[in-house]
Amino acid sequence: MPPTSSLRALQVKVPRRIAGRRFASHGPPQFNEPSGLLFGEKPPAPGQKRVKEEWENIWYVGMFGSMAMAAVLLYYKPDTSIQTWALREAKERMEARGEKYKYEPSS
Repeated sequence: MPPTSSLRALQVKVPRRIAGRRFASHGPPQFNEPSGLLFGEKPPAPGQKRVKEEWENIWYVGMFGSMAMAAVLLYYKPDTSIQTWALREAKERMEARGEKYKYEPSS
């Protein structure tokens, strides 16, 4: 085995200014350059329809179906606010004491 000093001499050293500073970024950013086209698709020729990909219909059904289901669930959600509970509790206590909880003006 050669001495360690000769192993160090065999290593290729790249100057820091040539290699550049990466700061753990793993190289330049990887993204698609903007093309100016909507969603990166070329528009179809005049008189032709756009061909859907096979996942698009599933996405539409899933997205809008879940939005409709969320709207129905929110509409029928039980009222659990503290104000509603306090009003109901106050009415029950006043009725138990024999008091009226609605104001009736005396004429």
